[in-house]
Amino acid sequence: MEGKRYTGQLVFGLDIGTRSIVGTVGYKSGDQFIVMAQRMKEHETRAMLDGQIHDIQKVGETIKAVKEQLEEAVSRKLSQVCIAAAGRVLRTVTTHVEYPFTGDREVDQEDIYGLVSAGVEEAYQEFLEEKNEEDIKFYCVGHSVVRYYLNGYPMGNLEGHKARTIGVDLIATFLPDDVVDGLYKAVELAGLSVSSLTLEPIAAIQLAIPERFRMLNIALLDVGAGTSDISITNDGCILAYGMIPVAGDALTEEIARHCLVDFATAEQIKRDAGEKETISYTDIMFLPQTITSKEVRQITANLIEDMAKRAAEKIKELNGDKAVSAVFVVGGGGKMPGYTDAIADQLGIARERVALRGEEVMQQIVFEEEVKKDSLLVTPIGICLNFYEQSNNFIFVSFNDSRIKIYDNSRLTVADAAMQVQFPNDGLFPRRGKELTFTVDGKQRMVRGQLGEAAQITINGEPADIHASIHANDIIKVTESTEGEAAHATIGSLPESTQILSVFVNDKKVEVPRFASVNGTLQSNYYEIQEGDKIEILNYYTVGQIAEFMDVMLDPHMNLYVNHMLADRNTPVYENFSVLWTLETLQTDIEEVEEEEWEQEGNASEESALEEKTKEPAKPQEQAPEETDSIQLIVNHKPVTLKGKKEFVYVDVFEAIDIDLSRLRGKGIVTTLNGRRAQYMEPIHTGDVIEVYWQS
Repeated sequence: MEGKRYTGQLVFGLDIGTRSIVGTVGYKSGDQFIVMAQRMKEHETRAMLDGQIHDIQKVGETIKAVKEQLEEAVSRKLSQVCIAAAGRVLRTVTTHVEYPFTGDREVDQEDIYGLVSAGVEEAYQEFLEEKNEEDIKFYCVGHSVVRYYLNGYPMGNLEGHKARTIGVDLIATFLPDDVVDGLYKAVELAGLSVSSLTLEPIAAIQLAIPERFRMLNIALLDVGAGTSDISITNDGCILAYGMIPVAGDALTEEIARHCLVDFATAEQIKRDAGEKETISYTDIMFLPQTITSKEVRQITANLIEDMAKRAAEKIKELNGDKAVSAVFVVGGGGKMPGYTDAIADQLGIARERVALRGEEVMQQIVFEEEVKKDSLLVTPIGICLNFYEQSNNFIFVSFNDSRIKIYDNSRLTVADAAMQVQFPNDGLFPRRGKELTFTVDGKQRMVRGQLGEAAQITINGEPADIHASIHANDIIKVTESTEGEAAHATIGSLPESTQILSVFVNDKKVEVPRFASVNGTLQSNYYEIQEGDKIEILNYYTVGQIAEFMDVMLDPHMNLYVNHMLADRNTPVYENFSVLWTLETLQTDIEEVEEEEWEQEGNASEESALEEKTKEPAKPQEQAPEETDSIQLIVNHKPVTLKGKKEFVYVDVFEAIDIDLSRLRGKGIVTTLNGRRAQYMEPIHTGDVIEVYWQS
């Protein structure tokens, strides 16, 4: 089928309203917007309430019907659509950001785009910090620039100016995620993808209040079926957005209760009341009835007054607690007789300054089909026009089944999308298992856990990584990274465990691995270190441990020496110490001397007793001289004096001479007394000549 001729980019916009769905297809040509076709279909049931979708399936079917009608009208398939969300539970954040340059430079479109992007990001961060409903996720649905600044001064358009700094005041608008999610799902059921999303008052103001009027303090009041959306302009910019959750449906419900009819019949009575003097209808008892438009106004008068009061209060609140100069009313709900007058009265301004806006704001709109230009068309066409304002600033992608709107700087990656949805940063990168901390010889030591698996990422079903580029309508899936195995270590894995201890055993060098003490208990190299363990690498062995390491069975009669000093199995042995175990040692000699002396003393005692029996009684003797406590010797050819004892034996000499017994030298030590081999425990006296030296 041959399509209609057109120039420029074709735009498909949908106004998904509480009572009906309006679809518009058109394109821009110079300063004009050409509407090629427009179709409207009412919901068959109350599938939407207060601007929010309640029955996604039903709304999706209605959207599909409108899409198919438009496809037939323009003779081509439609796959992407611009939509707007109603201001239910609307939140706004106003913020200011500045961007400094390194010096004076000319501002270009890229600079302005970056400035606005930074403003929206700042607003989003402020919003996250301020909102209290932690269980509700909000979505940024649009923004408006309030004012630009050039070197700190207000400026209408920054492009082309030389600047040191540029700044912007900006309003960002947020809605709950469930509102936006419902819109996306309904659109997807109709076989469409979203190319642009905005807020309904932002869309309406595109057409209803041209920029040349925004220097005035004007309110735009878009009265739909479920909500009344409000925006305020002044000093050439949009100052604020807001809404009240009451609109045309409240009037319809009041008529339905009074006339005893269903909602659809009441809606028709409401519409006819603005065009006819008398309206005929059939009530639920199937009885024919009539009502005058005057009666309808009387029925709804109190409600209209209440709606106007609430709208006026909201307008004042958004305008700094004062009335605006004028109000432009659009939307079907605003056509109810008496509504505009009530708004003017509540604001305290002249009634002629509150008016419905329709044909007069559509001078630049050209319809290729015969269409009545009225206030009902403002928002649908504004949605299409908004596409040209935001299409270059945003893209929409799906991240783990959530649709997100993200600023397009031509360098977007998976990581940017992850940040937008606050995907946990450690969910993108491999995570280490729990570390293990302990001390070795009093110094802190830490072993890191193992790395887990990186996040599994796909874009449109194809494997990707966090640095992969993303584009409009990409479907991104991210499976969180995993945590690695917790750290573990054994004594044998420590560098210190490879250190050795060198000792000399019976004059031979022996190297032994060092022992480790964990929390005061000896442990092997296979011990699994636990969190907080206090490990000490011991710098000694005991004599018994050395024997065990060498597989030596120590005879109980062996004599043990460490550095030639008498020792036992528990004596510590340090680096380069000498160990001696033998049955023929100095100790054996000492024991033999002691045994011989004991025997000699025993024999002498027996002889003395025999003599006592046979000798004559002893004669009184002179008193004996006092025993000395010192003796004088010649040791190694030098005079030596020993003091402090009544009697001295040979081994006492070692305390008075300079000889190193800690290390074995030569074949052994030579000890003589008056030229003969000495016994270590034999007595010595003044005048004795002694020699002690190592035999080479």
